[in-house]
Amino acid sequence: MIQHPVSTVWRDRQSPPVRGRLHAFATGRGRRPRRIAMLSVHTSPLHQPGTGDAGGMNVYIVELAKRLAGLGVEVEVFTRTTASDLPPIVELAPGVLVRHVTAGPYEGLVKEDLPAQLCAFTHGVLRTEAGHRPGHYDLVHSHYWLSGQVGWLAAERWGVPLVHTMHTMAKVKNAALAQGDTPEPAARVIGETQVVEAADRLIANTSDEAGELSSHYGARTDQLAVVHPGVNLEVFRPGDQRAARARLGLPEGAAVLLFAGRIQPLKAPDVLLKAVAVLLERRPELREKLVVPVVGGPSGTGLAEPKSLQKLAAQLGIGDVVRFHPPVGQSELAQWYRAATALVMPSYSESFGLVALEAQACGTPVVAAAVGGLPVAVRDGETGALVRGHDPGDWARALEPYVTRPELVARQGAAAARHAAGFGWGAAAASTAEVYAGALARPAGRLGGARRRLV
Repeated sequence: MIQHPVSTVWRDRQSPPVRGRLHAFATGRGRRPRRIAMLSVHTSPLHQPGTGDAGGMNVYIVELAKRLAGLGVEVEVFTRTTASDLPPIVELAPGVLVRHVTAGPYEGLVKEDLPAQLCAFTHGVLRTEAGHRPGHYDLVHSHYWLSGQVGWLAAERWGVPLVHTMHTMAKVKNAALAQGDTPEPAARVIGETQVVEAADRLIANTSDEAGELSSHYGARTDQLAVVHPGVNLEVFRPGDQRAARARLGLPEGAAVLLFAGRIQPLKAPDVLLKAVAVLLERRPELREKLVVPVVGGPSGTGLAEPKSLQKLAAQLGIGDVVRFHPPVGQSELAQWYRAATALVMPSYSESFGLVALEAQACGTPVVAAAVGGLPVAVRDGETGALVRGHDPGDWARALEPYVTRPELVARQGAAAARHAAGFGWGAAAASTAEVYAGALARPAGRLGGARRRLV
């Protein structure tokens, strides 16, 4: 049975079908927001995913904003200006504006430097709203804890609900650090706790994430809603593998194990390379047919040694098998997925793992770590395989069937495409809109009195 990206309050009850919820939203049984302020401080929806701090959250914001606009909800995304030649306002799509806010120097700031610029960013957001008539924004939706800090203040000032999506959490990441990776600072933990306290609604990608918000941060049951992210089914769809390989310069008969994403310890591309080395040591005859493309750029702590993965490939003796490619746009990324035998995601932590859905939508199985939302995105043994832990030997055993058994790849690829078809962004946006309507239908949360006094 296809698992649809539905929204539910965090309790044991079945949600009504998406179509029924969308109808209720559209006909007014829950008040529709006319316009929302969406906050993304540390990464712009205009940035190329796969490098720097741009990743799945960028895709999430772009796709969600477009689909919300299609439902009649205007979206204005506030993000930090990162270049002097950026216009103050960019129309991303009909009904979706990106507003650039000057906060600190345009270049040279890493994510860890941004807390010092939150005051300036908040000033820019509040000044924009002050240029309109009161009530210009009906709701604030913040993404990641830095934006949540700004959203907390803006929602109080405007007397509107705050909806927040964490995307990742410090306590969860610190509990599953890659070897040598840097723990998230205590300041982030404190900031996330404050945002949870302030939010009227918290949108989690999975039920497990909702449970983590409750257990780690004390989120209340009436705050929590689960909305599975979606996938752009118009861009990511099955296609001709032979044509995709010809376009990308990949051998037609190769076994292609693809890594696509930011190159940093958290995403664990080194585990894939070590597993390939183990596999080739066990089965040296596979070297002639194996190709391992790594599509992405350094990010986070990976920026400290941007060539570390290339050096590792050489040290492992698999430099002839591994190919490195810079990040690509969505249409070309879809070609990489179609060309692949399997997508490999050995991450230590993933709130959901959008690339897993994208690959499956293209008819490609996924071999992924059994962490975070990946057990929801990938059906173990049906649309791919889930691996517990990060031992290269275990990963080599999990990957070998995808190199040697084309009938397995074909069967799981077909199942993967059917599975991903249940995760369209339209349904995710309808579910998010329901969360908005619920937040607007009742008084603001714990800070509601303060909000009313401020306006």
